[in-house]
Amino acid sequence: MRKLKNSELDRLSVDEFKDSKKTPIIIILDNIRSLNNIGSVFRTSDAFLIEKIYLCGITAKPPHKDIHKTALGSTETVNWEYVEDTLELIKKLKQEGVKIASIEQAEHATMLDKFAPETNTTYALVFGNEVKGVQQTVVSESDLVLEIPQYGTKHSLNISVSCGVVVWDVFSKMKK
Repeated sequence: MRKLKNSELDRLSVDEFKDSKKTPIIIILDNIRSLNNIGSVFRTSDAFLIEKIYLCGITAKPPHKDIHKTALGSTETVNWEYVEDTLELIKKLKQEGVKIASIEQAEHATMLDKFAPETNTTYALVFGNEVKGVQQTVVSESDLVLEIPQYGTKHSLNISVSCGVVVWDVFSKMKK
């Protein structure tokens, strides 16, 4: 086997990306502190043609050099918007028919490996603060809570890792 060169990867141009059909997934970042995590979420969102990212609360917005460092230009491809109040945003999205899924450890959570997305449904995946997680008011207003099964001694993952795991899982199930 030979590793492919970047020129052989047949990647979309920025214009082709913007014109392409998006995956019916929205990402909501609820008070994310780390600029590197924000940039990583942009990159993951680009990789899986995510519909939109909402940056909420204290979550920083592009342009910022520390976001750019990990986003590698994906802030120019992925549609994003800043909204101050996460709870108001999810109420608005629910009125538009979007299913809200907080990524959290909670009572009656659905384990990610058991989750089956409904067809013809857009999901907003809410990822929370690195210390406090998703706000309880947001969890309470969500349609469902998804939990990543974990088996070690640490019962948490970095938010950018969580985003990669959840987005890949939901994306691959939607594509089947």
